[in-house]
Amino acid sequence: MPSLKSHVVSFILRHSRKKAFSSPENLQRWIAYARKTEDFHPPALLKARLGIAETSIDGFPVYEIAPKAGERRRILYMHGGAFVFQITSYHWVLIAEMAERLGFGITVPIYPIAPEHNFHDMFGMVGDVYRRMLEETDAEDIVFMGDSAGGNMAVVLTMMAAEKGLPSPSRHVLISPGLDMSLSNPEVFEAERNDPWLGIAGGLEAIRLYSAGIDRSDWRISPLYGDLAVLPKTLLLTGSHDMLSPDNLIFAKRARAAGVEVDVVYEEGMFHVWPLIDMPEARRARDSIVDFLTREPAPARARAPRRTDAAYATRPASAAE
Repeated sequence: MPSLKSHVVSFILRHSRKKAFSSPENLQRWIAYARKTEDFHPPALLKARLGIAETSIDGFPVYEIAPKAGERRRILYMHGGAFVFQITSYHWVLIAEMAERLGFGITVPIYPIAPEHNFHDMFGMVGDVYRRMLEETDAEDIVFMGDSAGGNMAVVLTMMAAEKGLPSPSRHVLISPGLDMSLSNPEVFEAERNDPWLGIAGGLEAIRLYSAGIDRSDWRISPLYGDLAVLPKTLLLTGSHDMLSPDNLIFAKRARAAGVEVDVVYEEGMFHVWPLIDMPEARRARDSIVDFLTREPAPARARAPRRTDAAYATRPASAAE
């Protein structure tokens, strides 16, 4: 049963953030207001506690949290925000907890966002971030983690790296990712009613602003239609009250059919990116992430042959499968 706090948060979201996604005009108003108030810098207390260093790539800030002594593994964290909103304190709190509990180095790019920038600017920058990471760290020691739009970016960046002959990261952690912007799944329209945060009308406007005219069914915008076989072992976290959940479950099913090992955390009653918010369900989700990233990797094996979707049907679960 969802916690009391999750009900309170859901109520607040439905009467605040949901409005931003209720129409294109409302989204534009929220973006204009956000530009006056957003602050991408790490909160001062976290920066002092973790010793975060700032570098830059392509003229945009990149924050680096150093790993603990002797630790080689690193996370590339791509924040959510519908490609139009900046990183928030909620993201930084999650990032700080992962740094402290895992001891991994964490790289956080403050990538260019729409409408001032577009798809090509975003992926040009994060692509350069990944190339720099590869100069310093083996791909087998790199994890891509992202929430919402950042989860989309993690999958697309891996597909783009494969296309360019670059190695893939060792693992993905995808928190409520947006993986199909085509709206081809009718279940999404039904799911929107239960979602206290996201809306289709505003979501389509965000896609229009960042997609640089690329068709919404193109894998670069909707990675569900890309080559899923190039993806690494993946942890996918999704909730039953998230408009994106139906597509997330289809992604898990298709990725498994392509030979990808996918663990799914499916939380009943949970809304979009709930692991970012301090409540009991988020603490369980964060434990699942830590467990997934500290679990010993399975011995290398040949990729399984492709199977039909029916043979690899996704089974919702309350814990990582």
